[in-house]
Amino acid sequence: MARIKGAVHAKKRHKKTLKLARGYFGARSTQYRAAKQAVMRAMAHAFVGRKQTKREYRRLWITRINAAAREHGLSYSRFMNGLKKAGVDINRKILAEMAINDTAAFSKLAQLAGAV
Repeated sequence: MARIKGAVHAKKRHKKTLKLARGYFGARSTQYRAAKQAVMRAMAHAFVGRKQTKREYRRLWITRINAAAREHGLSYSRFMNGLKKAGVDINRKILAEMAINDTAAFSKLAQLAGAV
């Protein structure tokens, strides 16, 4: 059986990693070993960052809803509880958008939540 050498696949793997490391500072963008470590770390942070982004947006929406609800004399928790009891099923993203751009509709929701 013929001997198979790994040069072609190693070259492909190195090129792929170095392409991902393009723009990194110093040896991280030119030397395979340093680039591999930098890319692994960057990918780990990117994975974590995608989760954190979702958390940060939810926090932002809740802050905006809370500010708008307090203008109508309700706290965030009482506002959301009132909407739930009234059977209104709108997610926080849309509520935050309404609080900023459509204050009339948000005030109707606040009255509905406060009445329940």
